[in-house]
Amino acid sequence: MHTLDWMVLVGTLAFVFLYGLWRTRKARDVSSDDFLAGKRDLPWWTIGLSIMATQASAITFLSTPGQGYSDGMQFVQFYFGLPIAMIFLAIFILPVYYKLHITTAYEFLEQRFDLRMRSLTAVLFLIQRGIAASISIYAPSIILCAVFGWNLALTNFAMAAFVVIYTTSGGSDAVSRTQELQMSIMLGGLITAFFLILYNLPEGVGLNEAWEIAGVTGKTQVIDWTFDWGDRYNFWSGILGATFLFLSYFGTDQSQVGRYLSGRSLKQSRFGLLFNGFIKIPMQFLVLSVGVMVFVFFQFQRPPLHFSDAHRVKVAGSAQEAAFVQLEARADSVFVQKRQVLNDFTTAIQTGEAEREASARVSLIDLEKQRATLRAEAETLIKAADPGTDSSDKDYVFIHYILRHIPKGIIGLMIAMIFCASWSTTASELSALSATSVSDIYRRSLVQGRDDHHYLKASKWATVLWGVFIMLFATYAGLFDNLIQAVNMVGSIFYGTILGIFFTAFFLKKVGGQAVFYAAVITQAIVAYLFFYVDKNPYLWYNPLGCGLVMILGWLLESAFSFGKSAK
Repeated sequence: MHTLDWMVLVGTLAFVFLYGLWRTRKARDVSSDDFLAGKRDLPWWTIGLSIMATQASAITFLSTPGQGYSDGMQFVQFYFGLPIAMIFLAIFILPVYYKLHITTAYEFLEQRFDLRMRSLTAVLFLIQRGIAASISIYAPSIILCAVFGWNLALTNFAMAAFVVIYTTSGGSDAVSRTQELQMSIMLGGLITAFFLILYNLPEGVGLNEAWEIAGVTGKTQVIDWTFDWGDRYNFWSGILGATFLFLSYFGTDQSQVGRYLSGRSLKQSRFGLLFNGFIKIPMQFLVLSVGVMVFVFFQFQRPPLHFSDAHRVKVAGSAQEAAFVQLEARADSVFVQKRQVLNDFTTAIQTGEAEREASARVSLIDLEKQRATLRAEAETLIKAADPGTDSSDKDYVFIHYILRHIPKGIIGLMIAMIFCASWSTTASELSALSATSVSDIYRRSLVQGRDDHHYLKASKWATVLWGVFIMLFATYAGLFDNLIQAVNMVGSIFYGTILGIFFTAFFLKKVGGQAVFYAAVITQAIVAYLFFYVDKNPYLWYNPLGCGLVMILGWLLESAFSFGKSAK
């Protein structure tokens, strides 16, 4: 990177870090409850931005544009269930949490069932959120290692250390307040990226022409009405499967529950939830649109056959190198042909020549299919050169564009945007992991009866220890199909079971703790078996499946065996 980019990057991150410390300047004498849950005085806009920033990790800004580049806008269907989930939670779940004045969501389960259910659900959360937090750290670390050749372990350490420092200093309140600034930087970076790509398109190619070009190959198709169990992203998986994922994530995951439990009132927290529910879809539409615009940009600028330099290095010197070079030559030939056809296509759009436009459209579709075939063959060669690697390059598309095609100075801002996204998510996750570890496990079951200073110190040590865990786990993490799917996959293994426990608590009043405990253990085993040994692709459907199984099995077990009177 240029010196100016370094100045922008370091200056932006230093400002965010110092702002986080400044917001914690009065936090030295807080109670353990204030540290874990904040002072419960946040307005709705801070809650809404904090919820969005927690979900919008670096993976969103690193991987989602690559998803848009490869598959178009259809991934936005994943978020169609979000407003439904937010309205449901605001009406039915949030009032209960506020009435009980709880620190974590899992406290409610002890009051409704018993300590065993509180502990089981807390442990399930700690497992899945600890893994997800590690992936959130791993994403930006890939960038640094790919760009500067740094050591992955040291990079992960540096990424985690800054978050741990300001999270440990100020707790939940500092996390929420800092996320306001981080979210502003992220949105500003996204909008800047979109207009820079549009500005760098050839003369005569505006937004309308660019969208038409993307639409030729189906990149602009938003809704797929086809019902297919194995299809991860269609209207039905978004409205049904993803709704249950969001209900569990926002209603039972402490990294999100902790955000809106810090509101100054039930009304403010409700507004914050609804703000997120209706703003998140336009934001994801913007992120995917950036990826689609990158696709259009590379119709006019020669793209690499494969966007990961690290993967390309693995092929160099291997038995697959000669075949890979041949594929690159064929891809270059396809690009030259496509650029000629694109000129005809854009001219036809501007002049209204329907026949010429239709002919060019057919040629573009054929040439794009040829390039897609070449890219698939390249991934096969990469896999043959190194069988242990995931040969997908979706996560490298956007960073490749940033580093090679954006003006000096703006590159630093783009990378700062990705870092801010990582910090915002990781800070919330560390705060939630600490709150759950101390409130639901340490203080409730392991070490009881100590003074508040002891638990405050334990909370800070828990934050540090979880920071070490996610740093070590991230060092040994590997790429999934792409990172944005990895987080959703990890969540879907556990979220259905957790949501089923909570739904049983809320809506099946006659089912007690012992019945739902056995139902949850059985369900978690079934979902894990299906995911690891049957099929990962329909993972969104494992959320309603897990939820339904817990509720049905819990009701059947209670009806059959009448496990005491543990329901409250």
